[in-house]
Amino acid sequence: MHAPTRTTPPALDFLELDDLLSEEDRLLRDTVRRFVRDEIAPHIGTWYDRGHFPRELVAAIGEMGLLGMHLEGYGCAGTSAVQYGLACMELEAGDSGLRSFVSVQGSLAMFPIRAFGSEEQKQRWLPGMAAGDLIGCFGLTEHDSGSDPSSMTTTARRDGSDWVLNGTKMWITNGGLADVAVVWARDRESERIRGFVVPTDTPGFSTNEVKQKLSLRASVTSELVLEDVRLPADAVLPDVEGMRGPLSCLNEARYGILWGAAGAARACYESSLSYAGEREQFGQPIAGFQLTQQKLVEMMVATNKASLLAYHLGRMKDAGTLTPHHVSFGKLDNVRVALDIARLARGLHGANGITAEYPVMRHAANLESVYTYEGTNEIHTLILGQAITGIPAFR
Repeated sequence: MHAPTRTTPPALDFLELDDLLSEEDRLLRDTVRRFVRDEIAPHIGTWYDRGHFPRELVAAIGEMGLLGMHLEGYGCAGTSAVQYGLACMELEAGDSGLRSFVSVQGSLAMFPIRAFGSEEQKQRWLPGMAAGDLIGCFGLTEHDSGSDPSSMTTTARRDGSDWVLNGTKMWITNGGLADVAVVWARDRESERIRGFVVPTDTPGFSTNEVKQKLSLRASVTSELVLEDVRLPADAVLPDVEGMRGPLSCLNEARYGILWGAAGAARACYESSLSYAGEREQFGQPIAGFQLTQQKLVEMMVATNKASLLAYHLGRMKDAGTLTPHHVSFGKLDNVRVALDIARLARGLHGANGITAEYPVMRHAANLESVYTYEGTNEIHTLILGQAITGIPAFR
């Protein structure tokens, strides 16, 4: 017997993507969605206005198993890639800053320790980070070394059995909150890039918070300063050298971003659909006007396509067939689509769209940062250009 066919698709899941998820997928998704609805949505406008990151929620996020959730062992949940993506989607539907915190903790700080660290490093750091008792950050970008991280000037030199680090890192999410920083530096002897696990209470390590941000205001962004930071020999990540280490971390983070952007897009579409049904002009809801319906349809189609792309790439990741080029495809397109939707939604909300009462302006401002970080739109374009032509165009 065939299930009855719906005569009208659901407005918020037009392609009925829910049917592609397992019961376990939906349970995890719905749990994170409730958390965002109950603990984040009522307060995020105030937090954003104040420039406040809700550190008080970190323990609850850890208890839910969302920190390093796609990693195996050491207190990590070991979920599927799709489930990790669904969590990122729901978190960013609340705010990009909250999803950024989870992405940095799991994909940029915990992942390199899990993938390249010693057993001692894993035992020391990962259980506490998974629980939310310890916060991590990822030090790669510098003031003059963004899209070309191989040009970094932060150095590491041997002094007996110790390492001594000097340099600065910039635009570091979680930097001022972190208990541990994964810092990438150039070995002055070999000229190879090495990764170091740096406790932030090490003498010579300090941070400066980036102030007056107009985007990602519910997130902590910092400069890291390393002045003769002396580390023991066992602080180095032993199983990786060169740019493969940091680039593999970025690929993990970009995967979460492509799901998160779809969540921000969905939040803007949902707000627009609701607002259009309630806002009356000329004697009827604005949802009844042709131009408004055109905007809503454009948002609905783009949002569903972004979610479908994220789901497909998640299944590829779980199957072991996902490549960095695929991730660049998803990050490039889903973020720019989400930004277009946010801007369209802001216009549909009229003057109300610039207030914190509605999420659209906040998402639009946040997505300007998401458009740039973890590889700019231009860099991902060139990655894909090289993939299809075989010719690098970076220089």
